[in-house]
Amino acid sequence: MVLPKASRLRTATDFSEVVRRGRRASRSLLTVHALPGAAGVPARAGLVVSKAVGNSVVRHRTSRRLRHLLLDRLAALPAGTRVVVRASAQSGSASSSALAGDLDAALGAALRPRTPR
Repeated sequence: MVLPKASRLRTATDFSEVVRRGRRASRSLLTVHALPGAAGVPARAGLVVSKAVGNSVVRHRTSRRLRHLLLDRLAALPAGTRVVVRASAQSGSASSSALAGDLDAALGAALRPRTPR
């Protein structure tokens, strides 16, 4: 499964802006960075799966599983939102249901409105 071209973060500038300025939520299997954007444009997402996850076979399998999970959730994201999902080292051996649970929890936390202190 491939994310549609309009739904992908593709440049290093896009990734670094979301990671630097976005809201972060971490779980044991992954970290989500989310940055709200302009209305009228589709939500976009990108993945970061480092060598810490495993060899190339494990990294690509993990990327495919995360991409599939993101594809299902992309339509529910607010318009213009940009999301970067960074897989942790344990995500390579995790089940798809565990990845889905952590992704849902982290997305929910990262997109939750900030409460004043």
